[in-house]
Amino acid sequence: MVELLRTKLLIPQTRGNIVPRLRLVDLLNTGLDKKLMLIAAPAGFGKTTLVVEWLKQTNPPAAWLSLDEADNDLPRFLIYLAAAMQQVDEEIGLTLRSALQSPQPPAIEKLLTGLLNEIATRKDPVILVLDDYHLLTEAAIFEVMEFLLHHHPLQLHLVLTTREDPDLPLARLRARDQLIEIRARDLRFTPGEADTFFRDVMGLTLSRQDIAELE
Repeated sequence: MVELLRTKLLIPQTRGNIVPRLRLVDLLNTGLDKKLMLIAAPAGFGKTTLVVEWLKQTNPPAAWLSLDEADNDLPRFLIYLAAAMQQVDEEIGLTLRSALQSPQPPAIEKLLTGLLNEIATRKDPVILVLDDYHLLTEAAIFEVMEFLLHHHPLQLHLVLTTREDPDLPLARLRARDQLIEIRARDLRFTPGEADTFFRDVMGLTLSRQDIAELE
């Protein structure tokens, strides 16, 4: 039996003095009718902070899972996935968690079908955030994620933060207009955001030329 670390299921806290990213929040809002929202950039670009602030502003039902290297075990990953969903709706994933802890669990496809059917019965949408997705390397987990995307219920909105592109059919999702992407070039500060950072966050008074050079 997997003993859950509850902090992996909590939406992280952000500090109070951060730069508002309204243009990116608006972009994420447009992704609520897509299958996947992908935030991909190197470390330090504020991927997690952006998603947390977006959730604060829009306040939708949201399930959060902070991933680590230990999650490269299919049963463990699925149990945490179900536990994350149960933070929104206690009925979602209950059967899956119970089945995975049995001596002879059913086939994975059957378990996933049951999970997606439970999500599809919801009247309200739910956002599932998988943070630090780049830490996953197990091929069986990639197959699970592709199954979830392929049979995606309308109520589920999947958000991935990652340092590298996931092993998912991104080209197909782009071609079908089922993907929102936010990348390093989008996460870089605009001149106005840089000005806000130096003035309001750092407490510095700089000229426009100085801000432009630093930005």
